[in-house]
Amino acid sequence: MKCLLVADLHYDLRKFDWVVAASAHVDIVVLAGDHLDVFATVDRTAPAIVAQKYFRRIRERAHLLICSGNHDLDSCDSAGELVTRWIAKARYYDVPTDGDTRLIGDTLFTICPWADGRFKRAEIAAHLARDAAMRPARWVWVHHAPPQGSPISWDGKRMFGDKALSAWIETYQPDLVLCGHVHQSPFTGAGSWADRIGATWVFNAGHQIGPQPSHIVVDTASPGAYWISFEGAEETSLDRSPCRPFRQIDDPPKLLTELEVLPAG
Repeated sequence: MKCLLVADLHYDLRKFDWVVAASAHVDIVVLAGDHLDVFATVDRTAPAIVAQKYFRRIRERAHLLICSGNHDLDSCDSAGELVTRWIAKARYYDVPTDGDTRLIGDTLFTICPWADGRFKRAEIAAHLARDAAMRPARWVWVHHAPPQGSPISWDGKRMFGDKALSAWIETYQPDLVLCGHVHQSPFTGAGSWADRIGATWVFNAGHQIGPQPSHIVVDTASPGAYWISFEGAEETSLDRSPCRPFRQIDDPPKLLTELEVLPAG
């Protein structure tokens, strides 16, 4: 399984175009939240429609899984907690999203919504408990915010992780957790794009300017993970605990070479 992780596109259509092209080279694409931009000057109705069109184009080429981020919130639920309703339309064209579970091969994906309130967090906790009962060979979570206390949640000044997620990881020890949210983490001295918490690998590709998003490719056949950004490419084996800084790639695998030459924008 080759899985492409990207997050925090923030309605940059050049980056969306790149993901569409890249999706032809992988088995699964994960977009881990913040598809829209809360600071945009236009009403989010039109950007949400455009983002859905991109989701559909990506799904035509690969499996796609998406979760909401804090920039995607558009309404309140019956408990008065902020939620993302527009993203649910992706289910119409077979794209699982917030609150969904999807089995792809021998891998179970649990997709978590952005949660600020206690009711939504309780829903996530119940969802994880249900999925734990049917855990197959590999269990992967998609969750916009990274865990608190991990270098993938460090922005250079403070941690911006999710304490509840850290507790859930400690309880269930999934194989992988795919995140975003903290843009600076991979680019700071004390930050990282990957970390291991017990038996769980956690990833955050970060956010960079320009038409090509920073991204991570997880290849379970290697098994290894690769981070690609304007700083170059790094890799780590999933068979061992991380040893930072990760090894710089001088001779990248063919998949990474294909992604690097994709047109952007």
